Amino acid sequence: MSIIIEDENTTLSFCKEEVKQFVNNRGWTKYHTPKNLIQALHIEVAELSEIFLFKDYEINHIRANKGLLENISDELADIFIYLISLVNVFGIDLTEAFLNKMRKNENKYSIEEFNNGFYYKK
Repeated sequence: MSIIIEDENTTLSFCKEEVKQFVNNRGWTKYHTPKNLIQALHIEVAELSEIFLFKDYEINHIRANKGLLENISDELADIFIYLISLVNVFGIDLTEAFLNKMRKNENKYSIEEFNNGFYYKK
């Protein structure tokens, strides 16, 4: 019986270690400076954006088009890999950073303000 690795059963630390080993095994750590990784991340986001340039795909079209969905998936994976590389360089606990930022966002963007206020009209 083989184990299927997917979001539901994979830890963030697993991903961090996989990326770290991939980078170390190729001797790329000398190139993985914050500046280089931020620029690489930016380029990968631009490549994802390019897929949508002058197109306004419906989500059902994307899900039904295997090739398009694979291209999007590949670019998202590249973004994730560079993000994880950057997290590894800084030694940041991404889960802790995520939870801290979510708390800040909850305070900054209250449910009441956006469901009953200026920003959201039913």
